[in-house]
Amino acid sequence: MGLHDQKNAGVPQFVSHFSPFFARRFRPIILGIVLGASACTHYTPRPVALSAIAAQKDRLTLDLGRVASACRKLAPKAECNPARLDRAMLYAAMLETNPAIAAARDHVASALTAARNARQAPGPKLTLSTEYAGAAPDPSPWLLGASGEIPLDIGGPRAVRIGSAELAVITARYELTETVWSARMTMVRGLAQILVAERQIAASNDLVALQGRRFTAMEHRVNAGEASRAELERVRADLADARHRHADAEARRQAGIIELANTISVPPESLAERAFAWDAIESPDEVARIGEDERRMALLARADLLKAMIDYDQAELDLRGEVARQYPAITVGPGFTWERGLVKIPFNFGLSLPPFDLNRKAIATATTRRSEAAAKLEAAYAAAAGAVDGAVADANAARRSLDDLRRLDLPIADRLAAQADRELAAGSLDRADWGAARAGRLTTRLQELDALTRALTAGMALEDALRRPLSGPELMIEKDVR
Repeated sequence: MGLHDQKNAGVPQFVSHFSPFFARRFRPIILGIVLGASACTHYTPRPVALSAIAAQKDRLTLDLGRVASACRKLAPKAECNPARLDRAMLYAAMLETNPAIAAARDHVASALTAARNARQAPGPKLTLSTEYAGAAPDPSPWLLGASGEIPLDIGGPRAVRIGSAELAVITARYELTETVWSARMTMVRGLAQILVAERQIAASNDLVALQGRRFTAMEHRVNAGEASRAELERVRADLADARHRHADAEARRQAGIIELANTISVPPESLAERAFAWDAIESPDEVARIGEDERRMALLARADLLKAMIDYDQAELDLRGEVARQYPAITVGPGFTWERGLVKIPFNFGLSLPPFDLNRKAIATATTRRSEAAAKLEAAYAAAAGAVDGAVADANAARRSLDDLRRLDLPIADRLAAQADRELAAGSLDRADWGAARAGRLTTRLQELDALTRALTAGMALEDALRRPLSGPELMIEKDVR
C-alpha cells in the first residue's frame, strides 16, 4: 500500500475524491469570503447605565462664559451679558444643554444616514450547490454549481423607498424645530413667571409689613375701646391674605426656576441666585390685529402643519408603492455549473407575481389613508388658524384689562394713599385708617401684576400660535444653529 493509500485508509471513497477537487475549485471562493469578512465593520458594544446618566445630570453646571459665546454667535447684536440671563442668553443655553433638543438633532442625523442608505440597491443572493454521484461513469463524480439572484432596483419600488427616506429626513427636521420651539416656550414662561413673581414678592412683602402695623394699631384702638373686635378680625384677615399672597409669590418664583432649570438641564439650585432680565416686561407690546398676509405666512411656516403635509406626502408615496406592487417584481439570476467535467452557464429570469386581486385591496386601503391624511391636514390648518384668531383676541383683551387698571384703578389708589399721607401728617387720621389706604395701593399693585401676568400669558399664547417671537432679543438671532 502506497503512502497516499495509507493516508486515505478508512476514508470513504467520495471524500478522498472530493479533497483535491475541493482544493482546486473552492479555493477562490474561500479566499473571497475571507477577504470580504475582513472588510466588514465590526460591532463595538456601548452599554449605558441610567445611574451614570443621573449622576452626570446632578453634576451639570451653567457655564456662563460658554453660553455668552454661543449667544454672540447666534445674535451678534444682542447684549449677551453673563451677569444678566435674558431670553437671548437662555435661548443659547437651551440649544447647548437641552437633552430633548440633542435627541432631536441625533434623530435628524439618523434619518440622514437612513436616507443615504436607501439609495443603496438590495444586495444580490448567491447560492452554492454541489452533488456527488457515487456510481457515475464520468471521469469525475462531482457536480459544482453557483447561481445568483439580482433584483432589478428600478421603477416605483425604488422611487418609493428613496422618497420615504427623504420625507423622514424632512419630518425629523420639522420635529427638531418643534422641539426647539416647545423648549423655548417653556423657557419664556418660566422666565416671565420668575420676574413677575419677584415683583409680587416685593409688593406682598411691603403689604405684609403694612398690614402688620395696621393690625397693631387696630389692637390699640380695640384695647382703648375705640374700635370693635369685628374690625380687628377684618384687619387680621387682611394680614393673613397678605401673607398668603407672599407665600404664593414665593412658590411661583420657585416653580419658574424649576421650569427654567429643566429647560436648560441644570439643577435648580444653580439658578437660585442668578439675576434674570426681561427688558420692558411690564410693557407688553400691543397686538391690535394680525394682518391677513402675515397670518397666512405664519401659518404656512408652522412646523407642525408642514409635518402634517409630509404625512400626506408619505401617504401619497405609500399609494404609489401599492400601485407598483400590482406588477411583477423582476430578478435576474446568472449562474455557473461544473457538471462532471462539463462547464454550463445557466441564466434565470424570475418574476415575483402580485396577489391574485392584482393588489387592488391594498391600493384601496392606501387611497383611503391618503384621503384621511388630506382631511387631517385641513383640520390641522383650521385648528391653527383658529388658535391664531383666538390668541389675538385674548391678547388684546388682556392688554385692554391691564391698560384700564393702570388708567383707572392705580391713579385712584395713588390719590387715596397720598390723601391718607396728608391727613396722617395733619393729625386728622390714625395709623389704622392710614394703613388701610396704603394697603389699598399695594393691593392694586398686586392686581396690576396679576393683569400683567394675564397679558404676558396671552402674548406667549399668540407667539405659540404663530410659532415665532414677537419681541425681545430673540428677534436679533441671525443664525439659529440647530
